[in-house]
Amino acid sequence: MSVVSAIIAILVAGIHLYILWLEMFAWESRGPKVFRTLPREMFAPTRTMAANQGLYNGFLAAGLIWALLISNPVWQSHVALFFFGCVAAAGIYGAITASRKIFYVQALPALFGILSLMF
Repeated sequence: MSVVSAIIAILVAGIHLYILWLEMFAWESRGPKVFRTLPREMFAPTRTMAANQGLYNGFLAAGLIWALLISNPVWQSHVALFFFGCVAAAGIYGAITASRKIFYVQALPALFGILSLMF
């Protein structure tokens, strides 16, 4: 994996670790400031759902971190490509179903990661 790919993987993993923290541990405190389109009274009843989503974001971050730790360059690229693809798919789906902003925050960095692995 190139230095550029590794930097993108670290960036994308960091974004997803932040999302994990936000959705699992700060949903009711920080969540209303980040997700301003949701009414404040919706945060308490959706806490468990948000924590579940946060856990999935943690798995995406863990996969990219795992890819960075693999010493075999072929396997490293394949694992990174898989997890970048998962992040891109989740980001595209989120952009279509929830908010276009998700494309720029999640999918676009992952797509750059995929491109950096291909070239």
